[in-house]
Amino acid sequence: MVAVSLRGGAAAEAISRLNTVMDPEVPVLSIVELGIVRSVDASGASVTVTITPTYSGCPAMRVIEEEIVAALRAGGFEQVEIKTVYAPAWTTDWMSDSAREKLRAYGIAPPGPTSAEQLVPLGRTVKSVACPFCGSVNTTLQSEFGPTACKSLHACHGCRQPFEQFKAF
Repeated sequence: MVAVSLRGGAAAEAISRLNTVMDPEVPVLSIVELGIVRSVDASGASVTVTITPTYSGCPAMRVIEEEIVAALRAGGFEQVEIKTVYAPAWTTDWMSDSAREKLRAYGIAPPGPTSAEQLVPLGRTVKSVACPFCGSVNTTLQSEFGPTACKSLHACHGCRQPFEQFKAF
């Protein structure tokens, strides 16, 4: 996980408020745990939050931005600015360890670590993914494309449960 850069005396309060903003596509994860909050600069009643979307076309970003503004205003911040940066690109390596455990408990297999080889899908072999329900690695990839672009669909032959995996990227 990459640490969030905090500046200003009110930054801790702002982060506390941002921890209440959940990802609409995975509602057990806050945007801080997910790693999309890059920096918070807060002083008095003003705050600037810099975020990086999980991918450039993420449809949840508008909702996330609205919820950031609402949460910070509810916390007493009158002037809220959101900056979106695309470089460096978000990676699942920015997710906290607690986020990975929450995914597993929610029934979504967490992503593994990323590497340059994994980011190029040509000729890759698909590794077995551990089932978040029973832990078996006797699983099969059913579809690279799940209900959202960041998840794939799998089936467990041990407990016969279907499950999603958060893709590593």
